[in-house]
Amino acid sequence: MKTILFICTGNTCRSIMGEALMKELLSKQPHTLGEVTVLSAGVSAASGEPASGQAVEVMNEKGISLGQHRATPISKSLIDEADLVLTMTANHKKVVLEIHPKAKDKVYTLKEYTGTVDSLDISDPFGQPVVIYRRSAEEIEGQLKQLLEKLEDEKNEKK
Repeated sequence: MKTILFICTGNTCRSIMGEALMKELLSKQPHTLGEVTVLSAGVSAASGEPASGQAVEVMNEKGISLGQHRATPISKSLIDEADLVLTMTANHKKVVLEIHPKAKDKVYTLKEYTGTVDSLDISDPFGQPVVIYRRSAEEIEGQLKQLLEKLEDEKNEKK
């Protein structure tokens, strides 16, 4: 079993959309990854905060409910639990590595891990109109499709 942890700032927008979209992709796409646990947290999350209204709306448009989500602050134990930690920005990666320097071999920005070279960051839609959240969700989903391909390739190389 593999555990993937998505990290953003407050765990109310990008990382929860990443978690929800990844779970959806894993449930719909044929894959050979076996059981994958997907989690999310925030480097400055207020424990128990719900997902932002715009994130809820955008995910509802995709048939995904965030109604039960409550923000989780990042912790050393969560980082330990994960096999792969994917952050939304280079700064989030820096914070994770300050919390847990020994995790350096499993912490990447999402774009860094998928090999996207335009920028390492997925911009923060927090406080923006829903159209910006849609763009962010599409960007994240595109990265997650690349992530699934990469994970499949890595698994096949180990056979």
